[in-house]
Amino acid sequence: MLMQTNHAFENAEKTSQGVHAGQSLSSIFLTSAAETVPAGKAICWEGDKVKHLFQVEEGVVRLHRIIGEGRRVITAFHFAGDLIGASLQNDFLFTAEAVTECKIRRISRKNFHEEIARSDALGPAYISLLCQEAAAAHEQMVLLSKKNAEERLCSFIVKLASRRNSQPRQGLLRVPMNRQDIADHLGLTIETVSRTITKLASRNIVIPEGRHDLRIVNLARLTQLSGDADDFSEDSCHRVNLH
Repeated sequence: MLMQTNHAFENAEKTSQGVHAGQSLSSIFLTSAAETVPAGKAICWEGDKVKHLFQVEEGVVRLHRIIGEGRRVITAFHFAGDLIGASLQNDFLFTAEAVTECKIRRISRKNFHEEIARSDALGPAYISLLCQEAAAAHEQMVLLSKKNAEERLCSFIVKLASRRNSQPRQGLLRVPMNRQDIADHLGLTIETVSRTITKLASRNIVIPEGRHDLRIVNLARLTQLSGDADDFSEDSCHRVNLH
């Protein structure tokens, strides 16, 4: 999934009653204490039983799987406010690992679903979140199967810049993950990611500043190069025109 949101990595926007779904689902976790997770430490492991769900309070988390001969595939990135493990699977299909130092809250799967069952507002919010995850999975499938390297990277940068907590200030976008993370998420090599960034910089579209910052010089051109004429709405599973 592309940044889980791309944006299923973001919580659902609204329920049919006008309640902010992210806030509503977040309220379930408020009774649990925040835990600090150092960068690089796993929160849960692929194949483990889903005994708890997690919410990211601060920081960035990557979801990844190991395939073939130890190759890593990052399926999604989660940011502050995002939920981990909300699907109906009994086992985790991924390992969740902190990219940066994170603060998370956890709640038992049983208690999570009991809270949803008791609330008229949380049910629609949960369905909306699952809808977002399905849309993100579809989008990631299109990205990996149909887009070239430049389109993939441009899509990634545009989506990251569109997140509420990642709005570029004076064009400067903070990119918390390293280039290897980006490569493993986009199905590219780290050399291809670096080469594509250099190409975009030569065209004065995106310019790297330091290890983790990108200055977006021409957002309109960047969006055009992403190949996304339309995209999934964050409020539903329907497609909307972005232009």
